[in-house]
Amino acid sequence: MQQITKQQARQFILAKQGLLGPYRFVGKDGAYAYVRQAGCIQFDPVDVCGKNAELTLQSRVRYFRKEMLQELLYTDRKLVDYVDKELSIWPTEDWPYFAPYRLRSKKTGERFEDMATLCDEAIAYIRENGPVSSDTLPLEGELFWHSSMHWSGSHSRKSYASRAVLEQLYTEGVLIIHHKSGSRKYYDLAEKYLDPSLLKAEDPYTDSEERQAWRLKRRIGAVGLLWNRNSQALLGLHMKAAERNRIFETLTAAGEIVPVRIEGIRADFYYLKEDEPLMADVLAERLNRRARMEFLAPLDPLLWDKALIRALWDFSYTWEIYTPQDKRKYGSYTLPILYGERFVGRIDLSADYRNRDLTVRGLWWEDGIRITKTLETALANHLKQFAKFSGCV
Repeated sequence: MQQITKQQARQFILAKQGLLGPYRFVGKDGAYAYVRQAGCIQFDPVDVCGKNAELTLQSRVRYFRKEMLQELLYTDRKLVDYVDKELSIWPTEDWPYFAPYRLRSKKTGERFEDMATLCDEAIAYIRENGPVSSDTLPLEGELFWHSSMHWSGSHSRKSYASRAVLEQLYTEGVLIIHHKSGSRKYYDLAEKYLDPSLLKAEDPYTDSEERQAWRLKRRIGAVGLLWNRNSQALLGLHMKAAERNRIFETLTAAGEIVPVRIEGIRADFYYLKEDEPLMADVLAERLNRRARMEFLAPLDPLLWDKALIRALWDFSYTWEIYTPQDKRKYGSYTLPILYGERFVGRIDLSADYRNRDLTVRGLWWEDGIRITKTLETALANHLKQFAKFSGCV
């Protein structure tokens, strides 16, 4: 089995993700290309200095603007909001692969009295009146229902009928998000916006383990190098250890993933077969490793497996937004600072969009980092770039 150093592993992952050297992803086409590479990027509605999906793209895509993501989602329809790694955004072309989740939601909804009638009423209203939110869909009353497709897992709850029906039809794939106004979602019929051939496409996999293998490869490709462990990078795949082991073995035997050992770590890592040329460039020291500074999103694909980040970078990161204020070590929306091949610090930013002002609420350098003029200049320049991204100029 191939042996590499930790430094080579770090270089491989960063280069794969477009975080090392010159930007590989540029503009709106670059944003779409990155999402296709990652399979999905996580969405979170909290906006302190940009939403998570926007922050993920701004760190990799040169000249990225928030409007580009909105256009890809709600004008071009090349991306779609749906469940994957919790709340996610992924390429619309992957719609057929999520057929089992839509079917499961439909079967769940059939168990509830009046749900079918209410869904028919909602569809008729939307067909005649266009996009609706839970506030504008005229369905009254409440339902106590069980959503098997909710982002945080299966659960039952009491909900306003309009909200319950919209979420039911959305998770069934009958509706898609038409647009968002702040955190409010507006829904419309999927058939108006998605190609009929895509909506009618058959499930590519009849075998559930084959589908899991497709999703596992997708997550490996998103991170770059991944180990066979109960990783947060696999969140949403719902695999037990025995199934995960079988899939790793099957994909390795088929030559679809390549195992590698990293010095000082007692675990096998895997990367996609298609990334062998990149690994060859890393080993031959052919990479352009020009350092650039980036602020990473809290739910960035690079940070999906925090144990892996500790093992390779000796960097520990916790998103403290849900940590009680008196127990926070840093700020509620602190972003890791990546400079070249190292995590050099953390920054807590706040954007006042109305007054176009970006405030640094906190800055913490990692132990052992020399605060040189070069580093200070890189930070100042990147803050200007980030302020432009956030609209605070």
